[in-house]
Amino acid sequence: MGLHKTYRLKKRQVEALKGVDLHVESGEIFGVVGQSGAGKSTLLRSVNLLERPDEGSVRVGGEELTALRGSRLREARRGIGMVHQHFALLSSRTVAGNVGFPLEVAGVSRSERSRRVGELLELVGLSDKARAYPSQLSGGQKQRVGIARALAPEPKVLLSDEATSALDPATTESILSLLRSLRDELGLTILLITHEMDVIKRICDSAAIMENGEFRESGRVLDLIGTPGSLLARSLFPLPDNGGPETVVITYPRSFDEPFMSELTRRFDVDVNILGGGVEQVAGQSVGRLSVDMRGSRRAEALTYLSEHGLLVEEAGK
Repeated sequence: MGLHKTYRLKKRQVEALKGVDLHVESGEIFGVVGQSGAGKSTLLRSVNLLERPDEGSVRVGGEELTALRGSRLREARRGIGMVHQHFALLSSRTVAGNVGFPLEVAGVSRSERSRRVGELLELVGLSDKARAYPSQLSGGQKQRVGIARALAPEPKVLLSDEATSALDPATTESILSLLRSLRDELGLTILLITHEMDVIKRICDSAAIMENGEFRESGRVLDLIGTPGSLLARSLFPLPDNGGPETVVITYPRSFDEPFMSELTRRFDVDVNILGGGVEQVAGQSVGRLSVDMRGSRRAEALTYLSEHGLLVEEAGK
């Protein structure tokens, strides 16, 4: 909470974190999205104290990590797994050797390591690759090895540092599906950083948009989409800038079965012209935004009707 971090360079200072407050609920997938230089990586490394913040406190699983040092901090870190962007695998070790490495460092017996590695490789779908080396794997397979290695100490929290940014779209989808299933099977809490809005849309329960070391907005994804002026909604569902004074933006913050547009035409005798938009699956719900040109003497009544039925209505020019 209240995290500050400043890097002192030769000729200037860079404020990477400016009082960031981050709260992730147990068992949820929380995504932090932003461009390069926004402070995402510094925030992620602050969670396991690879970067110690200048101010503020870090509490994971009820324990304040910023109050720990030495062996106590190393022990606490075992409860936090880390998945890296570029895999960070040891080229001289087999897949099994990479997955078992943190257990070896922790002094786990050979027989227990072998048992645990076998379980993890089956969990990530790589049982047949135990004797392969990283150079023999695809990018997606390498990332699965990285995930299995991060899970070896049986952490309750998993940190993901741009884990899909080096992967093609199909492989990205498979890795995101794997993370989601691991969350469900193991009860993991996952904090991930990304610059891809698609990752937020496909996997996250909650999200924050980060810019210049600060959160611009933060909360449950579906709640943010239903908030007037939401940056997340605009980023997930960009709309064409071709509206006029009669144009409104209608946001569906949850699944609806009713045919609202045709209902407006019948009930209020308004002309409805959809200019653009989309409806997609976000956090398990069909949600979306539409840019609509609406004309007619009962236009105000039609917009009130939409609002009363749970849709967010915003005048496009405001």
